[in-house]
Amino acid sequence: MMIVKSENAKFREFYGVQFQVLAIGPKSMVCKMLYKKTDSVPTHKHPNEQSGYVISGKYRLKFGEYYQTLESGDSYAIPENIEHSFQILEAGEVIDVFTPIREDYL
Repeated sequence: MMIVKSENAKFREFYGVQFQVLAIGPKSMVCKMLYKKTDSVPTHKHPNEQSGYVISGKYRLKFGEYYQTLESGDSYAIPENIEHSFQILEAGEVIDVFTPIREDYL
């Protein structure tokens, strides 16, 4: 079991987006994305399944030919190796869980 107290969460940046690595287990990791209105996550893919929960803000998620606007309380799951992008419509926070761990986020 691994516990990370809030003051020990690691701040990182990827594609210019700031985020916190909250917890890392043997097979998964939890991150809190800290999106600003000026952030943009371009179309990309990775070998990790990604599930997320919108705490606050407003976003437009695209994966494949599917577009969806997400707001507080919404959630999503993106299979591994599927191209997707994330447009920030209003600043906010999103919890993302990746399986397996994203080595590029460490």
